[in-house]
Amino acid sequence: MHYTHEHQSLYDTTKKFVETELNPNVKEWEEAGIWPAREVLKKMGDLGLLGIAKPESVGGLGLDYSYQVAFAEALGHCSCGGLPMAIGVQTDMATPALARFGSDYLKENFLKPAVAGDMVAAIAVSEAGAGSDVAGIKTVARKVGDEYVISGSKMWITNGTQADWACMLVNVDGGAASGTGGGDPSVNQHSNKSLIVVPLDAKGVDRTQKLDKLGQRSSDTAMIFLDEVRVPARNLIGEEGRGFVYQMQQFQEERLFLSASIIAALERVIADTADYTRQRKAFGGSLLDNQVISFRLAELTTEVEALRALTYRATAEHIAGRDATLLASMAKLKSGRLAREVTDSCLQYWGGQGYMWESSVAQFYRDLRLHSIGGGADEIMLRILAKGLGYGGKRKAN
Repeated sequence: MHYTHEHQSLYDTTKKFVETELNPNVKEWEEAGIWPAREVLKKMGDLGLLGIAKPESVGGLGLDYSYQVAFAEALGHCSCGGLPMAIGVQTDMATPALARFGSDYLKENFLKPAVAGDMVAAIAVSEAGAGSDVAGIKTVARKVGDEYVISGSKMWITNGTQADWACMLVNVDGGAASGTGGGDPSVNQHSNKSLIVVPLDAKGVDRTQKLDKLGQRSSDTAMIFLDEVRVPARNLIGEEGRGFVYQMQQFQEERLFLSASIIAALERVIADTADYTRQRKAFGGSLLDNQVISFRLAELTTEVEALRALTYRATAEHIAGRDATLLASMAKLKSGRLAREVTDSCLQYWGGQGYMWESSVAQFYRDLRLHSIGGGADEIMLRILAKGLGYGGKRKAN
């Protein structure tokens, strides 16, 4: 990925927004358990930050995905993990399939307002019994005339209490297909699944149950119940029965975004830990004077830089039009594992102060733990990699 002056300019604009509009409010929004999505996203839309890689025809900048990665990396300067995640849902999780396969009607009425910041979007795939196993979803959409009638439920929906609409994966005209796709884009036999734009103010939608999470508390997360919800058939994204494939493609940008969005946060955890251990005196010197700490921080810094390089390489493949599934999965796996390793290692060096709720290392310890779960758990990334690299399969008979 070639990083240009234009990338840096976009990065700087995003970082400035984070420092002036997000960070001063993080404590308040964390305590409230919700962020003012509509207000914040409108400001970002006015700056052109919500449609960086979206077509100019819908108000986007029409740039390639490398610029989106620069944006995601700059979001990592936020002093919590919940807000970059919530913003990423708007830019990289709920809208890629709509931009690629949506009709002119859907782009005009849902994508364009999302890019402008006039509508809040959500992605609704997971269910209580189908998280990593995307193929196991049970929510059903029956075709009745020129409408879909949807019943079921969706779980762990970011922006769920505030979103105007959700890009929702459903089973059309029947129950869930058997099989365990597990997020593997090579599995395309689930022809009963479709992506549908569901307005969340529709009759029969109940999203009042806000979930109480370990971390990312400023980002509201909801359980959504759907009871005979009627949606116009024209809200179908692309072709009926292609939803599973579309969602697997959509996951690639989600995983690149997630990988890029925590790089600066991990760098901050390491830097804050270096500052704290430099000032903390014990046994006649600073804690940082101990090689066990200074060497470990140097090692972790190297790991973060390696994550950046891997993410950039995956992005380069993606914008070149080549299949970046394996590299994106590697980056997602590495970022989730490294988030756990960095925050856990650094918290230890803070001692009791690191265990205090208000410390920056504790904030990221609880917030970034989600990265090994959301957007495809570590185990799903390993499943994709093992299959794609030819490491799976049964032992051949002699």
